[in-house]
Amino acid sequence: MVDDELAEIRRRRMAELQRQQMERGAMEEELQKQKQAEAQIHLALMQILEPEARERLNTIKLTKPEFAKAVEQQLVMLSQSGRINGRISDEQLKAILRQLIPEKREYNITRR
Repeated sequence: MVDDELAEIRRRRMAELQRQQMERGAMEEELQKQKQAEAQIHLALMQILEPEARERLNTIKLTKPEFAKAVEQQLVMLSQSGRINGRISDEQLKAILRQLIPEKREYNITRR
């Protein structure tokens, strides 16, 4: 009776450890794919952007990481579709950023 319970506990524990190991392997594989995709984007941006523009994009990445990621993806897509000819200068990147930044609304509050 005690041996059966002990065997059942061991079996459950082994199944749980195997499940955790499989999950860990899947997470590592996903992380590896993510790193590879980021490396490909980085290489594409090295070819697309001039050094000053790359610096500006890195500065934006420090303050607004989600926005910078969206800009990077947009630039890579434009490059792949052939809509970008040559390298993008800092001034051209500024123009692109102005187009992508949503307009700010002004709110006036008056007290009575």
